[in-house]
Amino acid sequence: MLPVVTIVGRPNVGKSTLFNRLTRTQAALVADRPGVTRDRQYGLGRVGEKPYRLIDTGGIQEHEGLDLDWLVEKQVELAIKEADEVIFLVDAQSGVSVADEEIANRLRQLHPRVTLAVNKTDGMQPDIAMVDFHTFGFGKPHAIAASQGRGVTQLIDAVLDKYEVDENDQIVKDRGVSIAVIGCPNVGKSTLINRILGEERVIASHIAGTTRDSIAIPFQHRDQDYTLIDTAGVRRRNKVKDYIEKFSVIKTLKAIEAAEVVIVVFNAREGISDQDLKLVGWVLEVGRPLVLAINQWDDLPEDQKEQVKSDIDRRLGFVDFARRYFISALHGTGVGKLYHAIDEAYAATQQPFSTAQLTKALERAVASHQPPMVGTRRIKLRYLHLGGRFPLTFVVHGKQTDKLPLSYQRYLANFLREYFKIVGVPVHIRLVSDENPYENPHK
Repeated sequence: MLPVVTIVGRPNVGKSTLFNRLTRTQAALVADRPGVTRDRQYGLGRVGEKPYRLIDTGGIQEHEGLDLDWLVEKQVELAIKEADEVIFLVDAQSGVSVADEEIANRLRQLHPRVTLAVNKTDGMQPDIAMVDFHTFGFGKPHAIAASQGRGVTQLIDAVLDKYEVDENDQIVKDRGVSIAVIGCPNVGKSTLINRILGEERVIASHIAGTTRDSIAIPFQHRDQDYTLIDTAGVRRRNKVKDYIEKFSVIKTLKAIEAAEVVIVVFNAREGISDQDLKLVGWVLEVGRPLVLAINQWDDLPEDQKEQVKSDIDRRLGFVDFARRYFISALHGTGVGKLYHAIDEAYAATQQPFSTAQLTKALERAVASHQPPMVGTRRIKLRYLHLGGRFPLTFVVHGKQTDKLPLSYQRYLANFLREYFKIVGVPVHIRLVSDENPYENPHK
């Protein structure tokens, strides 16, 4: 098993910066503001031939009676319990604080292996920067500058010094089908993820905007590997003023692009909003398979259920190829059915799609409904081949294809979807016109 290292500390000491430096990614959202990280963020690091798992956590601070602070702290304690080693990160610029002392006292009770790292020592004498932190009793502190990478390698070397290389750990296993869960704020995305995982893995709160980062969570279901990606709720652009929220939206869009299936979550009690339609449009634009989950369905009056169904038929008719499920993430109703739609949509993208099969399908489509005439000549479609799986793209070769109407392209996409039983996947058509050898005889 890979050793697990958890980074803890009060807000804004540089935990996410250190996480990104050690994992060599930009996975954790970083900003010069406390409280940006709330959920546990997992990553993989490597020191020479020695791999390890790393957990970034939210900042531990005084609760001030806020429910969200308690929820963040619960996530931190779970991360500490998972850890083989804990890095306690403090800020050299601020010096020892009361919050640092409280965290140190709690770590002595919670974990036997704690390494103290003093961050933000840029431009300081290391010995002077660390002198006050010796009183915590975690051994000699390590002076680092996470933003520049100074001292970081020496820190993780010391943390993992006692662990031997296990040949079984050298290959990082496939994380399986990646599934992004997206939606507007407070529709129940985090609650749905916790229900799927069967644990309080991410913070679920009635407070809109609780999730700020995109959190990737590998798991297994019936021996099949998956990775769930919890994302920040996306509001209308004119309501997004805070720069942290802007970065969260960007990370949500990147999560959609990185996913192999996207679950779009709606609030049944709110109906289908224009912002919901925009989110679905983003998924179609990047061509990701999608599943529609209409949440908070339990206890909805029958007349309102009928109204919601009618609203969905009217406003989401352009994605009638996607499975839709009426669920309750809180109580678990209908959640298990999502696996069938996820597997079905992913499997649809993995079909062989040989050029011979595709060209045969194209011939049948043309025989059933011929392309239109351009002047005195009919547009001729010759053959078809696969152009890509994410997005699922079919390339049509022929003559005068640049004049093929959008309506006929939609017909081809629908015909191919039905012919190959492609469920839940947007089909993109790309057109290529054959060169006329008489137009450029000297080429």
